[in-house]
Amino acid sequence: MDKYNLVAAVLAVVGAAVVSVAWFRLRRLTKRTSEQARRQAARILEESEREAEAKLREADLAAKEKLLQARGEFERVSRKHRNELESLERRLSQKEDNLEKRLDEFSEKEKSLSHKDRSLSGREKHLDKKEEELSGLIVAERSKLEQIAGLTAQQATDELKRMMEEDARMQAAHSVKRIEDEAKEQAGREAQRIIGMAIQRSASDFISETTVSVVVLPSDEMKGRIIGREGRNIRALEMATGVDLIVDDTPEAVILSGFDPFRREIARVALERLIADGRIHPARIEEVVEKVKAEFEERVQQEGESALLELNIPNVHQELVKLLGRLRFRTSYGQNVLQHSKEVAFLSSTMAAELKVNVPIARRAGLFHDIGKAVDREMEGTHVEIGMDMLRRYGESEEVIHAMACHHGDYDPKTVEAVLVTASDALSAARPGARREVLETYVKRLEKLEELAGAFKGVQKTFAIQAGREIRVIVDSKRLNDEKAIWLSRDIANKIESELTYPGQIKVTVIRETRSIEYAK
Repeated sequence: MDKYNLVAAVLAVVGAAVVSVAWFRLRRLTKRTSEQARRQAARILEESEREAEAKLREADLAAKEKLLQARGEFERVSRKHRNELESLERRLSQKEDNLEKRLDEFSEKEKSLSHKDRSLSGREKHLDKKEEELSGLIVAERSKLEQIAGLTAQQATDELKRMMEEDARMQAAHSVKRIEDEAKEQAGREAQRIIGMAIQRSASDFISETTVSVVVLPSDEMKGRIIGREGRNIRALEMATGVDLIVDDTPEAVILSGFDPFRREIARVALERLIADGRIHPARIEEVVEKVKAEFEERVQQEGESALLELNIPNVHQELVKLLGRLRFRTSYGQNVLQHSKEVAFLSSTMAAELKVNVPIARRAGLFHDIGKAVDREMEGTHVEIGMDMLRRYGESEEVIHAMACHHGDYDPKTVEAVLVTASDALSAARPGARREVLETYVKRLEKLEELAGAFKGVQKTFAIQAGREIRVIVDSKRLNDEKAIWLSRDIANKIESELTYPGQIKVTVIRETRSIEYAK
């Protein structure tokens, strides 16, 4: 135990000695290290001070250099602005001098104008005085002229106006005549060529149809069989067909009378079949008439389709096709309406092609222009209004409806096609043999035409010629001069247009002649 304590004490003493030695060494080392650190710090501080001084000198030099540059730039800009100010000052000085010169000039002009104004005022007073003197002289001279001429100023003015108006009318008449002559010369040849070509290409014949049809009998004995016992056969035929059957002394013939060509044709065909069959009694008559009516409905359809095929018109409603077929059995003034409609369509399309307008519209309107006549006996209204309603109902275009509606002058034409249809209708109706008038009506129209022309002042004689299509008027050459004759022809034409109804046009020719007669002895 003591041994161990001794060892421990020895170890403690040795340890303390070692610690003391180590501490002295460490202290010496620390002192030496701090001396080195102090010297190094002093060296670093000295170097830093030298570098700072160098940088301060460099910064000072840079600042001085920039200051010099800024001062140079400022001086340059200042010099430039100074030059500009000096230039502006010179210009302002020049303008000021100019303004002063102008002010002096204006002062001089103002003085001159003031002087002229005073001079003009004096002249104006002098002129007013002269004007008053002239007015007095004019009044005095006017009074002398009125005394010499025997007319007042108003009367003289009216006379002068009348003379000027008459002179203007004469000049206007000369101008109108010259323009008309030029227009007729240029347009007349072209119109004649187109119309002549259209008529030449349409060379159709006309058959005059009347209100009666004649049925030829194989013998006069057939008349008794047609009449039947107590007239029952003839009554049955008249009731079934709606036409009158006339049995007279005409040998081997009976007459069917009726205003409806469709019914009259049915009656004719039915009677011919009854005569050929030989069985004539009321029941057979009704049977044959009904059969013929059914066949005629098919024939009407075929006639309409044939007309459309002939004119190459597509897309037509079936009801319009039937109405066209019915026109085959309708006449107007002795002219077959379907044949007339086809000719109008042909003429319209031919002239439309020459004038380079719408050919299909002109052709359709020409064909449908009298479509209302197919049913005008069954409906109220004119055939134009009925036709317009029919065409609208069955889908025709407004251009076609307008063109067909204008052909009798009920509406003003707005398209070239409407004018062509009107002209074609007049051309077709004006063909020789196309229409027939009652003699009494024809004579009355000619007398009325001559009466209208003879009612004008200065007219000596009137003659209606060319079947009423021209009126020749002979005037007194002492009462009417050439210019008044021109106006007279216009006045007569206007009066005829307003008071007469006529197909086509009427030419008015005024004839004025002067004769000088002397005898040689």
